[in-house]
Amino acid sequence: MKLAVAALLVASAAAFAPAQSGRSATSVNVNELELGVTEPLGVFDPLGWLDSEPEAFERRRAVERKHGRIAMMAMLGTFVHNNNWVFDGYISPSQGIKFSDIDTGIGGLFQVPAQGLAQILVVAGLIELAWWPASQLDGDYGVRLGKINNWDQEPAKELRQKNAELNNGRAAMMGIIGNFASEAVTGQTMYEQYATGHVTPF
Repeated sequence: MKLAVAALLVASAAAFAPAQSGRSATSVNVNELELGVTEPLGVFDPLGWLDSEPEAFERRRAVERKHGRIAMMAMLGTFVHNNNWVFDGYISPSQGIKFSDIDTGIGGLFQVPAQGLAQILVVAGLIELAWWPASQLDGDYGVRLGKINNWDQEPAKELRQKNAELNNGRAAMMGIIGNFASEAVTGQTMYEQYATGHVTPF
């Protein structure tokens, strides 16, 4: 059973990875078909969508990239919150609820007041529709961090960094799903599992 689950997780991590096209990367113009095909998994397309529905690939890649970014933020938030790094003060002054009162696990989501959840949804909606619109399928919103991703000056960085983003996003998606599942099975948060040495639900 453990091997089957492990195999499923590894295979899922390479979902929608396309075949190599043989095209070399150019500055700020990496071919999406070159991204995500990394060893040892290579191409993983069990349903044959790359051949049967090539027109849908761009959107599926955009969805994979976006979900990966969300999952990376979710994992970062999980690490931060499970180390009890929280904002000072109140999340809801009117109800007397402090940030430190919110549980570190997934159950903490249900302790956030409805108005707080509504604010999160509104901000997410503004980002999705206006600031970094989901309709821009290449996912490049012009964010540059100096020499870290100066693709114009160092074009070779672009392919490597976009591959890293995809693969880290895939790992984060599996990681946050695994964290949710582990909490549900064990009844312990990530911090509690590591503190007690109980790091596997099996």
